Amino acid sequence: MSITVEDIRREVKEKNVTFIRLMFSDILGTMKNVEIPATDEQLEKVLSNKAMFDGSSIEGFVRINESDMYLYPDLDSWTVFPWGDENGSVAGLICDVYTTEGEPFAGDPRGNLKRALRHMEEVGFKSFNLGPEPEFFLFKLDENGDPTLEVNDKGGYFDLAPTDLADNTRREIVNVLTQMGFEVEASHHEVAPAQHEIDFKYEEALHTADNIMTFKLAIKTIAKRHGLFASFMPKPKHGVSGSGMHINMSLSKDGVNIFDNEEDKLGLSEEAYYFIGGIMKHMKGMTVITNPIVNSYKRFVPGYEAPIYITWSATNRSPLIRIPAARGEGRRVELRNPDPSANPYLVLALCLAAGIDGIKNKVQPDAELRENVFELTEQDKKRLGIESLPADLHEAVECLKSDDFIREILGEHIYDKYIEAKEAEWNDYRAAVTQWEIDEYLYKF
Repeated sequence: MSITVEDIRREVKEKNVTFIRLMFSDILGTMKNVEIPATDEQLEKVLSNKAMFDGSSIEGFVRINESDMYLYPDLDSWTVFPWGDENGSVAGLICDVYTTEGEPFAGDPRGNLKRALRHMEEVGFKSFNLGPEPEFFLFKLDENGDPTLEVNDKGGYFDLAPTDLADNTRREIVNVLTQMGFEVEASHHEVAPAQHEIDFKYEEALHTADNIMTFKLAIKTIAKRHGLFASFMPKPKHGVSGSGMHINMSLSKDGVNIFDNEEDKLGLSEEAYYFIGGIMKHMKGMTVITNPIVNSYKRFVPGYEAPIYITWSATNRSPLIRIPAARGEGRRVELRNPDPSANPYLVLALCLAAGIDGIKNKVQPDAELRENVFELTEQDKKRLGIESLPADLHEAVECLKSDDFIREILGEHIYDKYIEAKEAEWNDYRAAVTQWEIDEYLYKF
């Protein structure tokens, strides 16, 4: 049920909302906000799309001489945060970014996803449904309140208290998310000490991307209340598993999941196979979006479950794309390489566009890989035509540059600004002297 202007006005008064956060994403996926007092005058300005901000201060937005921008709130994103204080409650609205001419801003990642969804409808599909599986670490804070890499448990996969010492923190996070309208399906300890996963029910793509952004905010807020720091960094510690954000995807038409076909041996329709083919075709160009930071590629090493090779399977968990066993409306395609540092609006837009490109052009994926890809020899992989994901951020940027389709989906503004930011990040990293280099070389030379 859609939320109306009257619903928001009523809740502001009933729940003693004193401030409203107008939230939006920069091109790198960092949530930004402009906070306004919830007075009648300011609320009216927000609800009539007249709230402005300086876009020149935001990563990848505009130049200083064209800085004024407008925030158009999506009323259905309205939420009253459950962590208010004695001064009242704080609410949030997720916004689209518009220019002073009243046009959608080409550099708005949320607007980019909305464009991809409009194209989906134009070619005959009704909805793109997604279930994300974001993982994160909970680290201790030091005496100054700064995050450390010190863990507060020695738990492993599915462990419980007392080995898992963060179960109460996870329970509060789940309770808060539930109060905010999430339908949480499961929460559990992950493989590495202090690593956790909370899964929420699949939703339509735009709502899912909004949920991922709100999810991160909620987890960081509740963790801090427990004296912990929640990190969505893909690989914060050497020698343990990194954090991924698997994406479970399905397309529907006329209310039916078109990926399902009970007559197929794997239960997949032709469209599902083509969708997989489209993702695999464009995966190298997409990787700098799904895995956007230098640290993302520290996760892509053998032995820690993260995919490295562009393969798919319904029978093992090592490939890039896995087909879970669920049937009927639960039939889906799981993409396993994205990590939680990614901008969800851009990731979902590219997954949808690449999949539809596969359907449109009937791109057949390579044969299903039933063996564990990590046990194959280099000769076997070459014989089977198995390619690898980019090995580092620099290679991923170059792969993006070579895929004109991805450039078209991102649009010139996001494409240019994103590459500019990632090349600067790589150059900074390349010039840095790391502790590993000091330990390895200082005494030798």
